[in-house]
Amino acid sequence: MWCPEGLDEVEAELLGPPEDLKGKDVLEIGAGAAQCSRWLTAQGARPVALDLSHRQLQHALRIGVSFPLVCADASVLPFADGSFDLACSAYGALPFVADPRLVLREVRRVLRPGGRFVFSVTHPLRWAFPDEPGPEGLSVSASYFDRTPYVEQDDEGLAVYVEHHRTLGDRVRDVVTSGFRLVDLVEPEWPDWNTSEWGGWSPLRGHLIPGTAIFVCERD
Repeated sequence: MWCPEGLDEVEAELLGPPEDLKGKDVLEIGAGAAQCSRWLTAQGARPVALDLSHRQLQHALRIGVSFPLVCADASVLPFADGSFDLACSAYGALPFVADPRLVLREVRRVLRPGGRFVFSVTHPLRWAFPDEPGPEGLSVSASYFDRTPYVEQDDEGLAVYVEHHRTLGDRVRDVVTSGFRLVDLVEPEWPDWNTSEWGGWSPLRGHLIPGTAIFVCERD
């Protein structure tokens, strides 16, 4: 699943047809509890799930895995050049680094020629609106061009959560200047069957403004 809108890889085939995944080496970046890697395993792929959070990877272990789990920084990937056929990231790593080009260049390095990287992030337009699922979330409250990161702090003033805003143009330039070719930019529409609310995502907002941007990239 790529996003709160409910876009399923079986339907979207952004990584390619499921039958073509068999035997492919795939890196999942910002894997969390490795849900995507479990799905990839079921398709016959050989995934590696990477996350910076040791605790998230412990959740993956408790659920059960049959593939490697790697605790590492996505901007310094501990893999040799050309180790993977594909890479994917569903809301992982890229929104949380100040310079996403560091991650993109590392991903390109570990991909084989012709390798594909697909990643989803919060749609940049969303940053201009309050993170509310109801009508209050439909009025612009901030500048789309304000790239000030969103930061949550604990009682001692230490940052415990940081998410960085990039405009759509920033994201495209990041991809291209990091050596990728942008194959597609997918903005999933909210489907009628999805009645869920999650954070600022809801049917009300989803039918009016995009919530997710998915970048489909390939290296030469």
